[in-house]
Amino acid sequence: MSVRDIEQRLGIAHSTASIWVRDVELTPEQRDALRRRPRPGNTLHLRRRQAAQELGRLVARRGEPLHAIGCMLFWAEGSRHTNCVRLTNSDPALVCLFASFLRHYFDVPDQKFRVWCNLFADHADLQHEVEQFWLDALGLPRECLTKSTVNVYSRYSKKIRKNTLPYGTCRLTVHDVRIVQHLYGAIQEYAGFERPEWLLSDAQRRASSAARAMLPGWRR
Repeated sequence: MSVRDIEQRLGIAHSTASIWVRDVELTPEQRDALRRRPRPGNTLHLRRRQAAQELGRLVARRGEPLHAIGCMLFWAEGSRHTNCVRLTNSDPALVCLFASFLRHYFDVPDQKFRVWCNLFADHADLQHEVEQFWLDALGLPRECLTKSTVNVYSRYSKKIRKNTLPYGTCRLTVHDVRIVQHLYGAIQEYAGFERPEWLLSDAQRRASSAARAMLPGWRR
């Protein structure tokens, strides 16, 4: 039980409960369990995430090819966050297909998309053209572009780049909890597994990872 649970159960002051349990040592598993428990203020957000995942499962059961493709692209190439959809790739056709998927199923307007480019050193003189290539491919205005990153050559590369990517890589981002949780629910439905941690907030995930890192032999 948390200190808050104890004070509410016994009807005592928070400071009193803290004093009573200050010498109680918790195991890493117990700390992890307490961190995972939703706080009172987070219950509404948790219910919304659960509802979005359930909707994703329902749509997945319809077996629509574009929906399945979009979810699998996100599972393979996306970043795991609670409140934003983020996919990075060097293939323009792949990124454009994912954008079409988001527009079709979630009516994402142009102004909600964010585009970030990761460019190589030899792109420096062509940065504007490369950025515009991605924007044109995605059908987005320049207002959607965030500051690009231009890498520099390492001293070991001898300024020779292998496996050349002519347009670097592009990261497409949409900040929307509803969409990302829809995708999480659909992926679990398609693949037939359960991933409860996908309902956690980003802060809860970080706390959970830190607690697991304290377990004996966790990194072995």
